[in-house]
Amino acid sequence: MKRRAWITLGAVVLGGGGVAAYAVASPSDGGGGVALRDKRPVKVYDLALPATATSRRELPRKDTEQFSLLGVSWTGATKRLHGTAQVRTHSIATGEWSGWRDLELDVDPLEKPEAGTRGASEPLWVGASDGVQVQVARKNGTTTALPKGLQVNLVDPGVVTDAEAKQPEVTAEPAGFAVESDSPAASTSAAPTDTTSTSAAPTDTTSTSAAPTDTTSPSAAPTASASASTSPSASATVPTAPPSTVPKPPITSRAGWGADESKVDDPPTYNTDVKGVFVHHTDGANDYSCADSASIVRGIYAYHVDVEGWNDIGYNFLVDKCGTVFEGRAGGTDLPVLGAHTYGWNRESTGIAVLGNYVSTTASNAALTSIARIAAWKLGQYGGDPAGTVQLTAGATQTNYFAKSFTAGTQYTFNRISGHRDGFNTQCPGGSLYGQLQTIRDWAAGPVQGLKTTTVDGAGLSGTTYYAKGAITLHWSATTPAALISKYELLVDGKAVTTTGGSATSAAATLALGSHTVAVRATHQSGKTTTTPALKVVAETTAPTFSTTPKISLRTGTVNTTAVPVALGWKAADDKALREVKLLSPATATFGPTTTTSNRTAASGTASTWSMRAYDFAGNYRTSSPSYTPVILQETSAVKSGSWTSRSSSSYLGGKSYSSGSKGASLTWTFTGSSASWVVSRAASSGQAYVYVDGVKVSTVDLKSSTTQYRQAIWTKTWSSSATHKVKIVVVGTSGRPTITTDGLVYVK
Repeated sequence: MKRRAWITLGAVVLGGGGVAAYAVASPSDGGGGVALRDKRPVKVYDLALPATATSRRELPRKDTEQFSLLGVSWTGATKRLHGTAQVRTHSIATGEWSGWRDLELDVDPLEKPEAGTRGASEPLWVGASDGVQVQVARKNGTTTALPKGLQVNLVDPGVVTDAEAKQPEVTAEPAGFAVESDSPAASTSAAPTDTTSTSAAPTDTTSTSAAPTDTTSPSAAPTASASASTSPSASATVPTAPPSTVPKPPITSRAGWGADESKVDDPPTYNTDVKGVFVHHTDGANDYSCADSASIVRGIYAYHVDVEGWNDIGYNFLVDKCGTVFEGRAGGTDLPVLGAHTYGWNRESTGIAVLGNYVSTTASNAALTSIARIAAWKLGQYGGDPAGTVQLTAGATQTNYFAKSFTAGTQYTFNRISGHRDGFNTQCPGGSLYGQLQTIRDWAAGPVQGLKTTTVDGAGLSGTTYYAKGAITLHWSATTPAALISKYELLVDGKAVTTTGGSATSAAATLALGSHTVAVRATHQSGKTTTTPALKVVAETTAPTFSTTPKISLRTGTVNTTAVPVALGWKAADDKALREVKLLSPATATFGPTTTTSNRTAASGTASTWSMRAYDFAGNYRTSSPSYTPVILQETSAVKSGSWTSRSSSSYLGGKSYSSGSKGASLTWTFTGSSASWVVSRAASSGQAYVYVDGVKVSTVDLKSSTTQYRQAIWTKTWSSSATHKVKIVVVGTSGRPTITTDGLVYVK
C-alpha cells in the first residue's frame, strides 16, 4: 500500500535571530474537513542511475518521497549528455503513472563553471508526485560514453508561503504500484537512499544576494572569449538604478515566492546596462494552477542551486500563465543583474522565462502582457526601443538554433526582444511562443495596436454620418492589453473632452448643435499615441414632419362586417435624415424612410386612431394620430329606381342583398366621407354596371368572375378631404348576363 503522510513545519531559533525549519510527520488535520497544507521546507532527493549497459542507465519504478519537479544531472558542468533522458512519474492526485516524457538536454552551460557544478537537463515540473522511473540512453550511432555520476534529482518545493499553506493538501487514495508491460525494469518500492538536501524556510526579508560571475566558456562547450577587452564587463559594485521611460509592473519579490536566501553564497554581479531581452520557457506541464506558481519558481531555484551547483536561479524574471511576474536572480529588479540564461549573451541582457512548455501551445495573453511590460521597463531604463534592434557582443563562439555562427568578441544584430534560440542552439522558448515575440515587441513598444471605434450610443448612422441629439457614448476596442495603455481621450473637433484610464472601452460627451468630428486617441505607456479615423457626428434636435397626415382609404378586397380592407398612406420628412416611421395603433409596424403606404384592415362601424411616429437618425420624433371610421351602408339605405329583388344568404353583408337584371335600374347612396367602395357578389353570369359620382359617370364595372365571390369591394374612390358625395350604380343590361347583385356601399368618415 502507498504511504501517505502530511508534513508539519516546526522551527527553532538560531543565534543571530535566524530561523531553521524542520519537518515532522502529521497524520491528519484532526478534523473532518478538507486537510490544509502544513508548511514544510524545500527538499531535494538525489537518486543514482545504475548502469544497465554501456549505452544506457535505468531506474526502475521507485516509490519516493513527495516531489513536484525533477531532472537528471551528471558529474562535470562542461560535459554534455549526447542522447535522450526520459522520465515517468506517479501522480499523487490521480494515482496514475504518466507517459514517458523527454527531458530537455540542450541546456546553456555556465560561462565560468565553479568547482562542484554539475551538468544537468532542464528541470521538468510534473506536479505533486511520489514515484519515478527513468531511462537514459546515448544517441544512436554514437560511441560517446554517457557522462559519469548520472542521477535523477527530485525537488519537493515544500510549502513555504502563507498563501500556499491555505490551499488543500494534494492527496489520493492509497494504491499499489502496478508493473506495466512497457516498464524497462522491475518495480521497486524502496524509499530513496541517496543524498538528500533540505532547505531552511526563508525569513521575510528583502534579498540582497545574487549570482556568480560567468565570463568564460567551459572547454567542452562552445568556446567563450578569453579577452576581457572584447567582451562587455560586469562588476560587483552596486550601480544606481536609472529611471525608466515606462512604469514598473508589479513584481512578486523573492521573499514573496519563498526564496531561501541562505542558499546564495556570493554577492550579485552587475552588468553595465540592459541592451536586450531574451525570452525563455521553463518546460514542464502547462496545466499547473497559478496558485502553485510560487512553488514552481522555488523548485527551479532549488534545482539550479542544489542540483546544478549554481549560486542562484538563472533567470532574471519568471512569468506564469496568469501574468504574475516573479523576481528571479537576486540583486535588485531595477538593476542590471548578471543572469545565467542565454549562453554567450548574459553580459548585456536580461532573461524572462515563462512557466510551462510552448513548443506547440501558445502562451496566454496575460503572460505575453507581462513579458511586454517587463521588457519595456528594463529596456526603458537604458533608452532601448523594444521594437528595435541592437548590436550585442558575443561572449562565446557557437551556433544558434538556426545554424547561425557567432564568434566571441564580435558584435551581432539582435532584436531588442529575442528568443533564447536566437542566441543558443535550443528549441527554447518553443516554436509557438517564439512566433508570438513580434506581438510582445509591438505591445511593449507601442503605439496601441488594433484601435478602432465600434459603436456610438445615442446616435444613428446614415451613410457615413452619425446623427445625435447631443449626448453620445463612443465605444472602442484595441488589441494592445490595457495594462500597457496609459489613457484614452475622446476627441471632439480635435480637442480632448473626456479622458479615461487604459482599461476603459467607452467614453461619453455632450455635443453642441451642429456638425462635429469625433475620434479616440490612445496613449501607450511609452507616450506614443494613435488615433482612430474621425467620425462625422451631427447634433440636431429638429423633429421630422408629416407632410401628408396618415390617412386610410378604401381598397378592393373582401369586406366583412368586422373588417374592411383599407390602404394606410402617409408621407414623412426630416431636415437631415429620416430613419423610420412606426405604426403605433391600432396595430404595430415599422416602415423604412421611403415607404409611404401599407395595406391594412380596419374595424367597421368603430372609430380607430391611426397613430404613426416618424423618427430621424438623431432620435428626434413626431407623432400624428388621426381617427377614422369605416361605415357600411346596406343596399336598403340606397334610393332605388327600377326593378330590384331582395335576396337572403349568410354570405351577404347583413344576410341580404339586392339583385337586378333590368337595364337602367339604379341605387343611389348619399354620405359624408373621404373614401368609398362599392361591394358586390360576383359569378360567371354576372353583368355590368355604370358608376356615377356626384352625377358624373366615372366607370363601367364588370362583375363577371370565373368563381363565385361574395362581399367584394370591386370599385373604390378616394378624395383629398371629407365631403358629402353621391354614388349611383346603374344596371347596364349586358346581353346574355344582365344581372348584377349589390351588397352595399362602404365609406370612411
